[in-house]
Amino acid sequence: MHESYDYGLWTMVIFNILFFGAFVVGFLHPKKKYEWRSLGVFAAFIVALFTEMYGFPLTIYILVSLFSSKLGLVDPFQHVNGHLLGSLFGASESVKLFICVLGSLVMSAGLVIMGKGWNKIHGAKGNLVTDGIYAYVRHPQYSGLFLITIGMLIQWPTLLTLLMWPILMYAYYRLAQREEREVSTQFGEAYKHYKKTVPAFVPRFRPVWRLA
Repeated sequence: MHESYDYGLWTMVIFNILFFGAFVVGFLHPKKKYEWRSLGVFAAFIVALFTEMYGFPLTIYILVSLFSSKLGLVDPFQHVNGHLLGSLFGASESVKLFICVLGSLVMSAGLVIMGKGWNKIHGAKGNLVTDGIYAYVRHPQYSGLFLITIGMLIQWPTLLTLLMWPILMYAYYRLAQREEREVSTQFGEAYKHYKKTVPAFVPRFRPVWRLA
């Protein structure tokens, strides 16, 4: 029998979904139908994540049902024991907490990158942006979103979010491709040259392009 049940915190579930959802909507500013469709995949991802993190621990129920004798968890429904990889590999509580902190740092980096991308693109007033963070990656806001979701998976991996993450990445990869076709039509050779020089999502850690 478990000693504690650190779930059922539905206020925390709703708060985190609204917080991260509002943040991403504010920085990505979806307007077109296909942009909202991609955002819907992200919304499903965070609903699944925070529902398991604070509401109903589906993953830990499955783990206990399948591997209860091997996990060795005295108190499986203590919140820190809901960490999928930590519990599967028998990590100590301090290691699980460290992993959660690491995930938070990765998420924070993603938030900063999204903010920098937003500031640049919305300060350009419709002009092509190739300096600042855009000298490192062509889609910093999506790179930031990817980091946020990677941080979430580090902090609190679940069976559902691990299955959903590749779908989320593919949705935004396709969205980026679609947007690039539109921008290429608008800016012509200048953007085509920029595209050949600057990576899409993962930086080379040095500015490789700047339009004079």
